[in-house]
Amino acid sequence: MTALNDVLWFEVFTVFGAGVTLVEVIGFVTGAWCVWLVGRQNPWNWPIGLIQVAAYLVLFWQAGLYADSSLQLVYVVLGLWGWWNWLRHRPMGSALHVRRANRMEWTLLPVVGLIGAGVMWWVLTNFTGSTVPAADATTTALSLLATYGQGRKILQSWWLWIAADLIYIPLYAVKGLWLTALLYLIFLALCVVGLRRWQGDADRGPRGSQVLVAA
Repeated sequence: MTALNDVLWFEVFTVFGAGVTLVEVIGFVTGAWCVWLVGRQNPWNWPIGLIQVAAYLVLFWQAGLYADSSLQLVYVVLGLWGWWNWLRHRPMGSALHVRRANRMEWTLLPVVGLIGAGVMWWVLTNFTGSTVPAADATTTALSLLATYGQGRKILQSWWLWIAADLIYIPLYAVKGLWLTALLYLIFLALCVVGLRRWQGDADRGPRGSQVLVAA
């Protein structure tokens, strides 16, 4: 275990005087790959994303981003669910199609997000040494909602990722995680591309979805 820790925390290079470890590099590479695959509706985004999750669980805990670190455990469950949800109809030739959020989702999900962010902020403020409880809680809530939407192929999930990324970028920079901040800047660009691809897919309907999934 000590040998593995030494490898994961090996300092590969520095950015603005902050060391970038191998575990952060792993999270960077798998994260960018994962989001690119999501935009193409490729189901391999889910297993690649699970590798990213494992890397960031360790990295964020070390950086004191306790909500973000704990979020990775939820991502494992959501990742397995999303992977199954994307694949379950494919043997029958009816892959999951991109759609817009329905009225119930527009009503319920914002309420769940606000309550979740409030609870996490209270927990972080009272039971951890977090120095950024509001930002940590907000990004965690947005990311959970976005992952749910991604698993359902809801078009608006991209807007949630964009909102989260706009907070994540300065947050990780403040924490000295410069490579991760750069990754989330790349995420932001990939989210815009993914949004446009899914927008066109939603406009074309099920036939368009089948073409993109096969691409």
